Amino acid sequence: MDLNSQGLRFYQADVFTDMPFGGNPVAIFPDAGQLTDREFQQIAREMNLSETVFVLPPSEFGATAKLRIFTPTHEIPFAGHPVLGTFYVLGTLQRFSLHEPVTHVQYECNLGVFPLQLYILNNHIDRVVMSQPAPQFLDVVTDVTDLFDIARALGVPRSAIKDSPFPVEVVSTGLPVLIVPLRSLTAVRSIEPDFQAIHDICARWGANGMLVFTTMTVDEWATVHTRVFAPSIGVDEDPATGSASGALGAYLVKNGVVEVGPTTEIIAEQGYEIDRPSRILIQVFSDDDIIQEIRVGGQVVMVAEGRMFY
Repeated sequence: MDLNSQGLRFYQADVFTDMPFGGNPVAIFPDAGQLTDREFQQIAREMNLSETVFVLPPSEFGATAKLRIFTPTHEIPFAGHPVLGTFYVLGTLQRFSLHEPVTHVQYECNLGVFPLQLYILNNHIDRVVMSQPAPQFLDVVTDVTDLFDIARALGVPRSAIKDSPFPVEVVSTGLPVLIVPLRSLTAVRSIEPDFQAIHDICARWGANGMLVFTTMTVDEWATVHTRVFAPSIGVDEDPATGSASGALGAYLVKNGVVEVGPTTEIIAEQGYEIDRPSRILIQVFSDDDIIQEIRVGGQVVMVAEGRMFY
């Protein structure tokens, strides 16, 4: 790459938090149309965040922008906090008009075009909420040996999984995730992950990562406490995971873990074990026990801007 004296401007935002240094950081390059695929991956590796987003002109009708999303090691077709952080930054930069109380736009990713809402209060973006692809319930882990392998990979007693009344299941709202219920908050917080074993288990079940949850929480406002491990895509432990949280919302409704209504609202707390506390809003819209739509959202704060020289 040749050194560009002007540099390429980028921004960094923390997503699913109202305070800097909480939530999940994401880097956004809002004018990335001239970069190559190789440069996308090189820059994402240099940023070394769970995801870096490159904003391109839309290729589908009705989309406001096309997003390409990279971890330090892979391009992924879809993600949660990168989409929310990107549209917070684009809205703050006035790349599209903001209308109070709600601004409706469409985001394009490698899976298609989906709606997104920005909630505006006093000319400020208060929170961003995305719609996700329809949930798919892909597989249920029932074999005792497989369940014990999962417990061993997490470094928790076998009983922590075996005694949970809920299934271990692979669910996707864009990216497949292996959802593992544990019986207590103590069990979730005491996890000592074996990342190679988690990688191998996720590969066996066709998942991009493993989400572990309990209905016992640190904060009284939360519905579930979660941790997400995704070493197979270059993210050992994620501070806040929008795509996996959407899948979790579908799982919780399908399995009756939460009280279900036409609109079921769930708050997930994540990132506490790695000192990046996060608050994730999950909304599940249902009709006659059929899930119609999944939305995931939260607050975002801008924390940095700069230039990448390439």
